[in-house]
Amino acid sequence: MANLLIVDDEKNLRTVIQKEMGRHGHKAETAEDGEAAWEKLEAEEFDVVLCDINMPRLDGIGLLKRIREKSPSPPEIIMLTGQGTVETAITAMKLGAYDYLTKPYRIAELAALVKNATEKRDLRADNQRLRAQIEHAKGPMPEIIAESPQMKEVLRLVRRVAPSDTSVLITGESGTGKELVAQAIHRLSQRADKPFIDLNCAAIQDTLLESELFGYEPGAFSGARTRKLGLFELAHGGTLFLDEIMEMPAQLQSKLLRALETRTFFRVGGVKKVEVDVRIVAATNRDPLQAVADGVFRSDLLYRVNSFEIPIAPLRERSEDVEPLAVHLMRQIGGANAPILTEPVLDALKRFSWSGNVRHLRNALERASLLSDNGRVTLKELPPEVAHGVERQQISVNYNGSNGSNGAQANAFTYTSPVNLRDSERQQILSALERTGWHRGKTAEILGISPSTLYRRLREYDLEIRR
Repeated sequence: MANLLIVDDEKNLRTVIQKEMGRHGHKAETAEDGEAAWEKLEAEEFDVVLCDINMPRLDGIGLLKRIREKSPSPPEIIMLTGQGTVETAITAMKLGAYDYLTKPYRIAELAALVKNATEKRDLRADNQRLRAQIEHAKGPMPEIIAESPQMKEVLRLVRRVAPSDTSVLITGESGTGKELVAQAIHRLSQRADKPFIDLNCAAIQDTLLESELFGYEPGAFSGARTRKLGLFELAHGGTLFLDEIMEMPAQLQSKLLRALETRTFFRVGGVKKVEVDVRIVAATNRDPLQAVADGVFRSDLLYRVNSFEIPIAPLRERSEDVEPLAVHLMRQIGGANAPILTEPVLDALKRFSWSGNVRHLRNALERASLLSDNGRVTLKELPPEVAHGVERQQISVNYNGSNGSNGAQANAFTYTSPVNLRDSERQQILSALERTGWHRGKTAEILGISPSTLYRRLREYDLEIRR
């Protein structure tokens, strides 16, 4: 479906085209001349503009010039002209119009042009996205703070494995910086001038994940009008980063394994093999061996993606990194006028256990930056639990089953002596659900995981229905 704008001074013709385009599945709006059309173009984004040439106030050529000069993301423009103005229509094409039709024309012709113009705009958008990702991949090395022995070891491992094509699995709790490490591996590799494509396996519905990863052919399913390249193809020659890989549904894991072993795959609905040269870097906040033992993740796929493991310690275990991280993050947040972190604040930050790791620290600093006066952050600008050194009564389900609080602090969600990680995780999720009255969104927020990850856990542990 395309979002169309029909511009013509003949009301009856506008109405007919609008109805016919609606019958072809498009959304269509109308405007009586170029000025009225421009007002709508400024207020809303359209895919295709069907534009008459001879109109009062602002004609089609004038509207075309204005769109090309002032619109940051111009739509495709099809000129509709009478027999006597074909030369003008050709001039319009030289100015950037997609095509033109002379009156009278058949609706079937117009519908075919709209379809082709929409496909061209979609391809242009995909190309822009890919170019942006490539430019991002060519950028400077991500700044990774490494004052602690644990992070210095992480950087040592990154430098050793980056020049090879070995698959890497990065493990650690949510918010520890796994994506930054993946970017560093890519930037230090021989693929640094090729794309770095990232995909969060937990953020996309199971039914869409396969087509996002492998692409699809026209007609593969309802709504698949054109061929779409998957992220595997877009990453050809470069690196594909699969974040939260252990949230991938079981039926897709076998297809991914096959693609990694053969370096080939089929697009959804396709019959022709696609060959790719892609390096895989993956990340997870689960314990990989426990995930295999629980039947959540295939052991053969784990061996394929875990040729080289890089574990990242949680922030509470590397206090040496807290102060330089806080200073660095505050500069990012506040820019040239970033407030200064006072000594009592730095001491409080180092004492806190940071169950949400670096992401948790950044959130606290954003709050402090907004509340700070006179260019200084004091204890009163920090979140109360940070200022007083008491972790909130919350948990984050992560790869090692830790609830993020220090040993001296009680946690309302902690169960003593769990049988194993799976039992502990189930109990923590159940407690969070009870605390929120089984509100899924609030439960996911408390646990520090995405809603889609929570839904998968609920299915795994048979907790979809309140008991």
